[in-house]
Amino acid sequence: MSEAGHANGKITSVLSEQRVFLPPPDFQKKAHVSSLDAYSKLRAHAADSETYWAAEARERLSWFQDFDQVLKWQAPFAQWFVGGKINASYNCLDRHVEAGRGDKTALIWEGEPGETRRYTYSQLLEEVCRCAQAIKQLDITKGDRVTIYMPLIPEMLIAVLACARIGAPHSVVFGGFSAEALASRNNDAQAKLMITADGGYRRGNIVPLKENVDAALPHSPSVKNVLVVKRSGHIDRSTWHQERDHDWHEMLAAQEPFCPAEPLDSEHPLFILYTSGSTGKPKGILHTTAGYLLGATSSFHYIFDHREEDIFWCTADLGWITGHTYVAYGPLANGATVLMYEGAPNAPDPSRFWKIIERHKVSILYTAPTAIRAFIKWGDEHIDGHDLSSLRLLGSVGEPINPEAWTWYHSKIGGGRCPIVDTWWQTETGSIMISPLPGATPTIPGTATRPFFGIDVDVVDKHGVSVPDNTGGFLVIKKPWPSMLRNIYGDPERYEHTYWSHIPGMYFTGDGARRDSHGNFWIMGRIDDVLNVAGHRLSTMEIESALVSHPAVAEAAVVGKPDEIKGESICCFVTLEAKTQPSELLKQELRQHVAEQIGALARPDEVRFSDSLPKTRSGKIMRRLLRDIAAQRSSVGDMTTLEDFGVLERLRAEDEENA
Repeated sequence: MSEAGHANGKITSVLSEQRVFLPPPDFQKKAHVSSLDAYSKLRAHAADSETYWAAEARERLSWFQDFDQVLKWQAPFAQWFVGGKINASYNCLDRHVEAGRGDKTALIWEGEPGETRRYTYSQLLEEVCRCAQAIKQLDITKGDRVTIYMPLIPEMLIAVLACARIGAPHSVVFGGFSAEALASRNNDAQAKLMITADGGYRRGNIVPLKENVDAALPHSPSVKNVLVVKRSGHIDRSTWHQERDHDWHEMLAAQEPFCPAEPLDSEHPLFILYTSGSTGKPKGILHTTAGYLLGATSSFHYIFDHREEDIFWCTADLGWITGHTYVAYGPLANGATVLMYEGAPNAPDPSRFWKIIERHKVSILYTAPTAIRAFIKWGDEHIDGHDLSSLRLLGSVGEPINPEAWTWYHSKIGGGRCPIVDTWWQTETGSIMISPLPGATPTIPGTATRPFFGIDVDVVDKHGVSVPDNTGGFLVIKKPWPSMLRNIYGDPERYEHTYWSHIPGMYFTGDGARRDSHGNFWIMGRIDDVLNVAGHRLSTMEIESALVSHPAVAEAAVVGKPDEIKGESICCFVTLEAKTQPSELLKQELRQHVAEQIGALARPDEVRFSDSLPKTRSGKIMRRLLRDIAAQRSSVGDMTTLEDFGVLERLRAEDEENA
């Protein structure tokens, strides 16, 4: 293992990172893809993407009827595995039971108060069948949309798979959303049924889910029935709407534990998942059954190097695409044992994650850089003393990970023995697009390395021409892939304009990137997070990485601020480590630190200290809101994903004080 690239004991800027971490030999011996040579041969084989995906589809999925056409492409609309009949719920459950693996643990669940439940594949199948029968009893048939608004409890996963079983597309809305956001999503999808719970637990408090549903439904006329799980027990059932609201436990208990999986066309809609847009209403990303399921299944097998004995923990909520693909469909289609945890990582204290890993012998951990940076800020003392030796693989998802966080994750959590798969993908892509394969790919902190098999990505200029190595450009996907979104629900014009109008003939990801001379892709962040300072294009992620490498900084967000002379100036919002006090001297020190790490052209014009940063409920920093604050303008567009509106108020108050 090489560890070049340090400067004065500090990590150099992300885009000049030199350290290379080779796959550990012991890991390689058992890996599905165990060398870079084997990876390269598979990549070459997958260059004929239709032939490759056809073989993968037949090997990894179970079909009721084989497909007769791999891809029907009328740009920008795709149909994959035309003529095939399939069911996602059957692939996640029945086929494992039929193969004699019904006694294997499918799900380990831990609630925030501390209770634990386990389900074998046979038990999970029975519950899903009961739920599917109950849903049908509530007048839901194939094609009807169902909104799921629940805490991360087993019933949420059961509801998702029950909808898939009967061909009712699910629209999972994260339990942190407001009644207003819930109503808007109900109306866009024209949902007929809502499945919810009386409440969920978050940092010891009860999230008032049923109250939010009651507030949303007068504005959601398409919803006719509500199925309610008793989770918190804090609501008196006498307050229910007697004709509309139904008790989950009573309804399921009255059903037979058998419901045949509906044979569905490959392109039958599986789910709608809403993601916020920069302006206007949220986008309903539509995914269909066969192609999405293949992307989830294949990527999980290879990228997480799944083994029969693994305990896999993806810390995402099912309200996000990461939860859909790597809590539900990908792992279960592979017959994995999945762990789900209901609550916050610091409930009741910051050692909760490490206790869970120790208690359940988790072997694969897939979490977000935001969480990793929080763990660093909280201090190693919450980790010390916990046995993390069961871990064999780590993953990162959600945004580019700073080298400082990567190396801490690798050494402190992985003990230096666990490869890290730093993954790049989107709600729209459905499954991972760029990632190391842990037994084959040399990793470098800060890069997601290389494309997955059958995926054709490139870095191009605005005309779609590939740019030279080590040159910044637009990250695009040049060929259709099975798990791609099929549409924005009900709005094909918006789909074409958003994803296919910027670079002719290519899917535009919205991200900037560069490819190095070894073929590794370095994601620079959203295009609107790339600054143009006096003609120099600077990655906000690179400046953030430099800031976070300073020992006083816990987290940083960098945005551009309009400047009459330079076009844009560099404005940094910084959260300090717990024991560090803000000062003018520290501001100057941080400005100089960035200049030393990257160069004088990247020296921040402003450094602003904040106790927290505006984030979505999935943990992503909402930089467009920080740009509005820096430019002293009102924020517009969708803000339903913002976790804490108080952060904006505090930042604006500080801005007025400093004006």
